[in-house]
Amino acid sequence: MIRVPVPHTVDPATVPDAPLAPPGANGGLLDVFRRRYLLRLLVRKEIQGRYSGSFLGLFWSYVQPAVRFAMYFFVIGGILGLHDEVEVFGVHMFAGIVFVHFFTESFNAGTRSIIKNKALVRKMAMPREMFPVASMLVSAFHVVPGLVILTVACVAVGWTPDLVGVMAGLLGFVICAVLGTALALLFSAANVFFRDFGNVVNTLTIFVTFSVPMIYPYSMVEQRFRDFADYYLLNPLAEVVLLVQRCFWVGTTDDPTETIEHHIPDHLFLIGFGHLAAALVVLVVAQLVFTRLENKFAERL
Repeated sequence: MIRVPVPHTVDPATVPDAPLAPPGANGGLLDVFRRRYLLRLLVRKEIQGRYSGSFLGLFWSYVQPAVRFAMYFFVIGGILGLHDEVEVFGVHMFAGIVFVHFFTESFNAGTRSIIKNKALVRKMAMPREMFPVASMLVSAFHVVPGLVILTVACVAVGWTPDLVGVMAGLLGFVICAVLGTALALLFSAANVFFRDFGNVVNTLTIFVTFSVPMIYPYSMVEQRFRDFADYYLLNPLAEVVLLVQRCFWVGTTDDPTETIEHHIPDHLFLIGFGHLAAALVVLVVAQLVFTRLENKFAERL
């Protein structure tokens, strides 16, 4: 006896009335942090890949900042004579170097992150925002050795930390992280369509070192440009460096109150929160642009 399959009828009332959607997540950055396990795997993979086959491994994360500090300290401070112009010049400069490097690394690596992980982008249904975010977190991981060296140097010269300074440092870090992620999202999407954007970012980051009060004090900007110095503070990275110097460098000087009066601009926190708000707006815009373009990533890769 042959059984004839009876066609199964579906009750229309049981079928959800929802639009068709791609199998990947579409919640943007929120989905990135909902899938924290996958994010951790990407970050771990990136860190392990960077030191794969290296004898010293993570020790290079301490060697490179130390060499960078020594180079700037002796070349910039010694040859240009800034040791006499800026009290505890080494800490003043290195506080800026650590966070400037964090931003430029996040921006550069994040811009290339989609191209670098094109095999995963083509084959896996996952939020593509995860790649720029993972690049920022890897860069943040490599900030830790620089902060350790900076803290040891500050303690060695008699650092006196204070709560306001610590809050300034945290604000500077958050601005750097948000802005770096926002620009990485925006430029990583653009880099999929035009590879020139990777070179554009490399060129832009060259100017960062000289556009912040790192190898020269902010007071020099005020003396040279007077009222126009306020426009200098429209640069969010200049504000980040000043916030970090308020955290570390000010506490190493002989008279922190006088240092704040002469070398730190007024309304430092007000300007900082303004930059944080602007960075969040840029992040929202970058997310909208990224979402609009990501459906074409696979075919362009």
